[in-house]
Amino acid sequence: MRPTRLITAHDVPALTALVRTNRDFLAPWEPVRNEEYFTEDGQSAVVDAALAMHRQEAGLPHVILDEAGRIVGRITLSGVVRGAFQSCCLGYWVAEVDNGRGHATAAVRDITRVAFEDWVLHRVQAEILHHNLGSRRVLERTGFAWYGTAPEYLNIAGSWQDFDLYQVLDGVRAV
Repeated sequence: MRPTRLITAHDVPALTALVRTNRDFLAPWEPVRNEEYFTEDGQSAVVDAALAMHRQEAGLPHVILDEAGRIVGRITLSGVVRGAFQSCCLGYWVAEVDNGRGHATAAVRDITRVAFEDWVLHRVQAEILHHNLGSRRVLERTGFAWYGTAPEYLNIAGSWQDFDLYQVLDGVRAV
């Protein structure tokens, strides 16, 4: 079984339960969310927007699965740019109870393979909060290399924060 698959509308109940359960755990790593986000209607809107992005070939929204096929998180390629750039951004999260079990590493490997082999992209970049040591380890284990820092890059947890920039190029992937 692959560690990721395309998100579907049928995933909304499971995703709603995950974001509710992991609200405090994910809060330091995400933008401030309104109450609607933590409802089925809110997650339905998130999934609908992600699938619309996919239909436009601007992104690839997947869920992360454990060995039993249970949803344990999300991983998405977004901001796909074609032409001379052939690049995208990577974002992901895994539920607190499932952290440290290799799910993020397996998911990043899987979606990066899809980016290069199926979507024929040249570059995948990931931006992580400077103090996010877990994501740093995942990215470095999967062949991503640090290439800079973006000061006050995104408004996360209510404040503008610095991000480290990582990338992997096709042909430079870890096995």
